[in-house]
Amino acid sequence: MKYLPLNEYAVTVYFGESPDEHSRRAIFQLDRALQERPFPGFLEAVPAYVSLTVYYDVKQVQRQQVVRYLENVLQKVEQGEEIVQETIVDIPVCYGGVHGPDLSFVAAHNGLSEAAVIDVHCSATYQVHMIGFMPGFAYLGGMSPRIASPRLATPRSQVPAGSVGIAGRQTGVYPLVAPGGWQLIGRTPVRLFDLGRPSPSLLAAGQLVRFYPIDTKMFENLISDTTYAN
Repeated sequence: MKYLPLNEYAVTVYFGESPDEHSRRAIFQLDRALQERPFPGFLEAVPAYVSLTVYYDVKQVQRQQVVRYLENVLQKVEQGEEIVQETIVDIPVCYGGVHGPDLSFVAAHNGLSEAAVIDVHCSATYQVHMIGFMPGFAYLGGMSPRIASPRLATPRSQVPAGSVGIAGRQTGVYPLVAPGGWQLIGRTPVRLFDLGRPSPSLLAAGQLVRFYPIDTKMFENLISDTTYAN
């Protein structure tokens, strides 16, 4: 674990070279501790794959004090203390058809049936490594290499909100209508980003996510329900 100054008002904590369960849990717990029990002068925390950057007001707190706070929290995490109890976010997905136009490619690319791709995609528990690209877009790790697939040669100019895609060995959900080059295998009726919620992004770095299949009728019922996932 390393504490490196980003500039005069930020320090970055590095948890290793590549993401794993230990770093995911530590980043998640430290981020939540900063949100729920911030030190005087705390401004913002930005989690990423193997790091967490903490911004602070230099008029209120010194770097040594910030590092000491972070060390104390992480010591508690190492001892098994949970700042917040972790829960798994379950997300329904309507796979294939108009909602997953690239499911057949992913299946053919990996020598699987479409049903097998769905089974593999739903069998994993994913880790939110970071939020980026657009508001609420979660980069999810933990996908089986059995369904890994390359990005599209030519990105789509418009991807529907809720589309579930695969790029390389990662999967993710487009929270808003946007251009994109991921292979689309399904779509969820869940709103991943909603400015009407106290916390607009449904997912946050460090959380755990699972997907489960629904049929077209259920998808239409849920997406038309204005109260769903608010």
